[in-house]
Amino acid sequence: MPYLPYRDDIETPEPGEQESIDGIIKGMTQESQTVEKRDGHAVRASHAKSTACVIGKMVVAADLPPELAQGLFAKPGTFDVAVRFAQGPGEKLGDRVSTHRGVAIKVFGVDGAKLPGHDAPTQDFVLASGTTFPAGTAAGFLAQAKKIGMTVPMPEGVKSAAASIARNINKVLNAVGAEPSPTLDFYGHPFSHPLVETYFSQCPIRYGDHVAKLGVFPVAPEQRALDDWRLDPHQDEDGFRQAAIEYFDGNDAVFELRAQLWADAETQPIEDTSVDWPTRVSEYRTIATIRLPRQAAFGADRVRYFDEVMTFRPAHALEAHRPLGGVMRARMQVYRALSDFRHRETGIAAANTAAITDIPA
Repeated sequence: MPYLPYRDDIETPEPGEQESIDGIIKGMTQESQTVEKRDGHAVRASHAKSTACVIGKMVVAADLPPELAQGLFAKPGTFDVAVRFAQGPGEKLGDRVSTHRGVAIKVFGVDGAKLPGHDAPTQDFVLASGTTFPAGTAAGFLAQAKKIGMTVPMPEGVKSAAASIARNINKVLNAVGAEPSPTLDFYGHPFSHPLVETYFSQCPIRYGDHVAKLGVFPVAPEQRALDDWRLDPHQDEDGFRQAAIEYFDGNDAVFELRAQLWADAETQPIEDTSVDWPTRVSEYRTIATIRLPRQAAFGADRVRYFDEVMTFRPAHALEAHRPLGGVMRARMQVYRALSDFRHRETGIAAANTAAITDIPA
């Protein structure tokens, strides 16, 4: 299959994009201020509640074809990784408010030219449940942020009810054979086990000479055996975390990192993240394996470091994996601004962690 080449002119910023980005930063900062005032502590403006904070190895596959042997994946090799699993909201809610999930991966020992402002030998990948980011564009991102901002002051019970409604509508859509709604899934995700989830970049990145979206797919038999697991939110408001802790107490988790290369500019737009790139045009192909061995998944010192000190950002990247599209251009600014706000408020200095040995055992 002929894959489209990366070019410097494939991005097309929308009119007023910087104003949208400024609005996102303003609105999400206000949300963070509301949460801090209520809870007494500033937290991440998204994915605030961690589920598991673990370390492991990423092994780049040998003998990748030329179109996949790009950037970080140009040669076989083994890299240390730090991986943070988390719930979606920018506040620490009980798990009955089951919304989208996220996973952030920091790869260590990465050589090559980095994006401006990134001076550590690392590469970050920030992924979430769902193949698309429903907001689509920076302007859509702003509109979504405004809607979420309106919900932050609401009681947790109202948020739980809203998530339940979204989740049940998607169940009906599945039952009648219709496509489930990514927007509904964003606000009301199933009560599934966090280690059986598939996570996606949702937005494109440069992939060396090409362009790709990335996905992280669970493959260990012990993970796949959890396909039918469902949380009872009435038993444990931190049930997802407890499930992850129990899993890592006795099992390794294994994920395949896969790339979906850009092959058709019409069906695989760069600027609209609400469009699911069809796998009939370009399938997800394995480029590396991430192995997270059994370990204490929620040790106090490590969790504090992951949650309060370490930063994960799309801008922590090789030039060969530069984020692309309006949502990513927004994230490049938004993540930094909100992280700066959080660290100012907590008085805890941020670390662009450079080595796996910097992370507490």
